[in-house]
Amino acid sequence: MKPMNVEHEELFHPWGTVTPAFWGIREEERPAAQSMTHIPQVLRGRLTEIAMTAAAGRLPDAAWMAHRLDTDVTDEYGPEHLNTVHVREVRAHLAYLAGDHATSLGWYLHTARLRATVQGPGHPDTEEATRRVYSLWRSVPDADAPALGAEVLGVVTDIHGPEAAVARRTRRRLQALAGAGDGASAGASQGVIGIT
Repeated sequence: MKPMNVEHEELFHPWGTVTPAFWGIREEERPAAQSMTHIPQVLRGRLTEIAMTAAAGRLPDAAWMAHRLDTDVTDEYGPEHLNTVHVREVRAHLAYLAGDHATSLGWYLHTARLRATVQGPGHPDTEEATRRVYSLWRSVPDADAPALGAEVLGVVTDIHGPEAAVARRTRRRLQALAGAGDGASAGASQGVIGIT
């Protein structure tokens, strides 16, 4: 029996270049019942500055700017607001660009949980966020994958349930990695993902 939603597995890679379009939310395309947010122009401007700084190869500067923006947005809107989620996804993306898989995955897992809280587990944005987490996890080196995968499995199971396609794929990959006999799976039960 073919697993459900496998055709989407490769479609949800971590974002490429962060641009203002990355944040474009066309409210006219969203039903009124769904969570909607308006990204203020000042926030768009700061995100554009971060994108330009990252594109110029100054990732540490971009990460610092995103940290400051996260603090400001959280102070203004609170931790459970879509503007806050957006900024934290940028922090995840910047960590990904810097090659810091554990931090990137930590941020993406955090924002997937936030989306589940703010928008609900069945919202398309939440589902896309968890597929993106899975795709990012698949790209990490095998030596790091078991420990990080344990965190991925916990979050996707909490959000979507143990029989969701993403949870089943995560379990299968963890079993395959454990079967490789590299001994790395011993660390899978330890929480190694952190966000700063």
